[in-house]
Amino acid sequence: MRKASRPQNIERAHARIAQIHQELASIELLCTGTLTKRMKSCGSPSCRCAHDPAARHGPYYEWGHMHAGKLVHRVVSAEQAEVLQEAIANYRRLKKLLRGWEAETERLIDATAPSPGTTAQETSA
Repeated sequence: MRKASRPQNIERAHARIAQIHQELASIELLCTGTLTKRMKSCGSPSCRCAHDPAARHGPYYEWGHMHAGKLVHRVVSAEQAEVLQEAIANYRRLKKLLRGWEAETERLIDATAPSPGTTAQETSA
């Protein structure tokens, strides 16, 4: 398999970075953390939920995230859970895009600047 030439590598890296910029521009809501859907038993011995796991109360949505260096859990409504689910997915997508951007930047650096210890003749070959 033949390695791509430097100009091709540079073009590909710039094209991928432009694509990442477009994808980043499409992200509106961001949120860190996790969203959990829970079914709970109320603790009353006479309630059906005490004996039948399928009869538990809920669903209840709980959002866990870091706030001021501490893990915080918060109960949210079903409507809030939908928005949070999208925002958390966007945050994870953002992190993936940033890792890609970093990788492409490294490719550009490698393609445009010689590594230490290489001569000018080696880089032009």
